[in-house]
Amino acid sequence: MDDLGQHNDAASLMADLRSRHPRFTEAVLADTVVTAQHRGERYEFRGKGDALVAALRLAWVSDAFLAQVLYRAKAACQRREVRVLPRLFHRLSMMLAQVSIGDPVVMHPGVYIVHGQVVLDGIVEIHPGVVISPWVTIGLRAGNVVGPTVREQVNIGTGAKLIGPIDIGAASSIGANAVVVDDVPAGTTAVGVPASQPG
Repeated sequence: MDDLGQHNDAASLMADLRSRHPRFTEAVLADTVVTAQHRGERYEFRGKGDALVAALRLAWVSDAFLAQVLYRAKAACQRREVRVLPRLFHRLSMMLAQVSIGDPVVMHPGVYIVHGQVVLDGIVEIHPGVVISPWVTIGLRAGNVVGPTVREQVNIGTGAKLIGPIDIGAASSIGANAVVVDDVPAGTTAVGVPASQPG
């Protein structure tokens, strides 16, 4: 394939990924609910205005939540092909909370990032209800741009690494400091280096 064909394929892939990003308001409101719930705060809101106030307060008190909102803003701008602002939002997210979420990452509404020091990169998909603890990396294996798909309600422990084109099954748990390079079946726990399911 010539350079032009590769460029068109890459541009088409990025356009497809950007079209899959959720709407900004929908995503932030869902993130607000799960973040408040996990923090033991009020998470049943009287309406969008009440939820917006809660989102602003969470962004003020939680650097990780603020970084998540900045990622949502970046994704919304990229979907609309706005220039410059996505880079600004990305840099702010890294400066304020050490949260780096790459352009190809698709994060569905309702994800909880506990604290900062998180890296998500490559063609990665994070489904609703996922909990991402600090020092987590979800990303690529050398030579492959496809990263993990993390299904609904997965709990990822502190310091875990999920690497390569793997599938993390719904309602599974990834132990602290685990290095996961193979699929994890739904409802199981993966621990160790490399991670495996305890017998």
